[in-house]
Amino acid sequence: MRNRDSLYFRYIFNDLIKNKGVNLSLMVILILSAFLMATGSMVMERLIGSVNQLFDEAEPPHYLQMHKGDYDPAALERFADEHPEIDSWLIEDMIGIDSAAIAWERPSTDESGDMSESLIDNLFVTQNWDFDFLLDESGDIPRPSEGEVYVPVTYQETFDLQTGDVLRIRTDSGIEELTVEGFVRDSQMASSLSAATRFVVSDDDFHTLSEAGGGTPEIIVEYRLDDVSQISEFQAAYEGDDSLPKNGQAVTYQMIRMINAFSDGLVAVALVFVSFLLIAIALLNSRFVIRGTMEDQVREIGAMKAIGLPDKSISGLYLSKYRAMTLLACVVGGLLAIVATDLLTQTIQVNYADAPVGWTTFVVPVVALALVYLFVVGICRRVFRKVRKIQVVNALVHGSTLDDRQTARRAKRQARRSRKSSLASYRGSNVNRRLTLLDLRAEAGQWLLVPTVFALAYVLMALPLNLLNTFESPKFVTYMGASESDLRADLQFSEDVDTVREDMYADMRSDDRLAEVRSFANVLYETEGEEGWETFRVEVGDYSSSGIEFVDGGLPEAGEIAVSVLNSEKYDLSPGDDLDIRHGEETETVAVSGVYQDVTSGGYTAKMQGEVTGDATGYVIYANLAGDTDAAAVADEYGTDYPTASVIPMREYVEQTLSYVTGAFRSAAVLSFAFGLGVAVLITCLFLKLRLTRDRTKMGMLSAIGFSTGEIIAQVRGKTLLTVAVGTVLGVAFTATVGESFVGSFIALAGLGIADLSFLPNPWLVYVAYPLILTAAGYLGAVFLTARLRGADKSSWLRG
Repeated sequence: MRNRDSLYFRYIFNDLIKNKGVNLSLMVILILSAFLMATGSMVMERLIGSVNQLFDEAEPPHYLQMHKGDYDPAALERFADEHPEIDSWLIEDMIGIDSAAIAWERPSTDESGDMSESLIDNLFVTQNWDFDFLLDESGDIPRPSEGEVYVPVTYQETFDLQTGDVLRIRTDSGIEELTVEGFVRDSQMASSLSAATRFVVSDDDFHTLSEAGGGTPEIIVEYRLDDVSQISEFQAAYEGDDSLPKNGQAVTYQMIRMINAFSDGLVAVALVFVSFLLIAIALLNSRFVIRGTMEDQVREIGAMKAIGLPDKSISGLYLSKYRAMTLLACVVGGLLAIVATDLLTQTIQVNYADAPVGWTTFVVPVVALALVYLFVVGICRRVFRKVRKIQVVNALVHGSTLDDRQTARRAKRQARRSRKSSLASYRGSNVNRRLTLLDLRAEAGQWLLVPTVFALAYVLMALPLNLLNTFESPKFVTYMGASESDLRADLQFSEDVDTVREDMYADMRSDDRLAEVRSFANVLYETEGEEGWETFRVEVGDYSSSGIEFVDGGLPEAGEIAVSVLNSEKYDLSPGDDLDIRHGEETETVAVSGVYQDVTSGGYTAKMQGEVTGDATGYVIYANLAGDTDAAAVADEYGTDYPTASVIPMREYVEQTLSYVTGAFRSAAVLSFAFGLGVAVLITCLFLKLRLTRDRTKMGMLSAIGFSTGEIIAQVRGKTLLTVAVGTVLGVAFTATVGESFVGSFIALAGLGIADLSFLPNPWLVYVAYPLILTAAGYLGAVFLTARLRGADKSSWLRG
């Protein structure tokens, strides 16, 4: 055993020293693969741990119902008494303050600013006593004194706020000043996918803001249950009770978890995806190197078989190097992953909580690295099984790894190729180019590594970019249940909401700067679910010219309704089905016209053709700009004229709503571009280095019969350029077809309400810039490797 270990060690050491360039290139790819797999798994584990820690400390509700307007507290008391599954419940009072009415000042430096850039709702609340706590940086439950405020951490990052800054809140009674005492993490509203965020103030300050006017009163009715599995039945019971407040979004515990984990989880998933692609490249590269090694050392293998060494021992000798390299790569990659994980999880720890260190902290990355090791070594082991098929005579006499039958088949193929590749019938002027193409065709199997790697590298670079471009595109509003427009005005529930809508709609219709002004009403209908009648949110308006994209079916006409993907799944609806809905005591049957995608309001929405001028919970008005009008200026003007309305440029609405998601995709796109390009160049250099070493005799013969060094170099560069270009084109085709379906399936599994994701790419980047950059990088690698041939000793080429 000791002698065998010593033999393995000497072989590994000698081979690593002899083939430093080849082994170093392979080692870099293996380290990157292990590093990304470990980092992705550790980020995922830290993210889940942070969210779980925040949930354990903050105790978010299992079910909540937001509401604007009057409500009956006695009805909520009665409902709670009738449902023993409720562990605890509360009503949280809130004051909604417009972002433009909140400014900040830093007394120590006289710096100042405002929060008008923020498009989400700002809700001022007092700290809860039973559950749903807002936590400070230490995980404690802050209870501010009079004159103090705790600001959400998302605003700390966005506006670079500090403890000691002063918030100035404009109300109808004047300016209210509050000193920033700290920052809070919100288990409910930590993600940008949430439409609101909460500030914590004292009871006295909350009363002052309520009495001062200028804010919008709201409530959240929150419940924690004895058994989380009862959430669906509980929601149906709540929504089936007509006396309970429902004028707002209903959110479940599962939705809170998914929204919190989705954006940062995308970074981890992207890292794991990149790792899988790099592992595939590493395995292709390992297979190529192993086959080259076996062909170069076939006589040594034949000698070992001749003296009686078992095939298993011979395979084990060669496999030992790849075991050692993969093990070392996993160790180095794992250590680098620890550093990278600390950097990547800083934002997670700020927004959520410091994840506790437990057994999963160590087991998860170890398992990930073990999978990389076993997968790589397993594939290498399969390639080395070819040692069993090597015949001693063919290995020692002919230097061939093939048996007699394989040798005969190869001879026939080479004869056919010789006839097809004959230059005797060639009448062209460029013999060198012709010889390059014929040589490439004859050795297509050996050059297959290059186009395969470049196809994978392009997929690695382009998929995250396509996702980023899709989520940043103005057309993404079609995935948010709306048609493309320049402005969006939201009028939420208030006593005079109908009058405000009528006046605002009339003003916008008569405004020469605006075109295609459309008004839609949000109406609370009911429909029959598994547990009886339940709330069914419908947007009613004129959809005759809407640009909403439909997964199935089309726009609703009179007597028809279109439903979102999640509602389609929940109620098992398809185009042509009938749906019973009721408003008050009036029930009607409408036909389902189509199914569309929507990520707003939890994804549970519907659209119906018609006109509503009253009894709506709120309105949405869309408008396009005429000419070169500034959308932000128009939005500010209408926001000033109608303070109860939220008027937003649609592009900013999409950007802020999806800021966490696009941030994750941007990080993944940059990372993937760097790794894809670097690995492609590395593989090109590695392949050509091995190729030039093995083709020394062939190059010597070409030189002897009159081909210049420049022509020989041109042949190598031409073959590289052609294979690189073919691989890149294949990667483009795969990304635009199968890649889109693959990513779309993943997004659909996330349960966000998107069932059919179509890329909205930047064509100049994806179809022009990226392919050219990747192809140029591969070609420059060939230029670098072949440049040294000009000073080489040609006579040494013939000696092999």
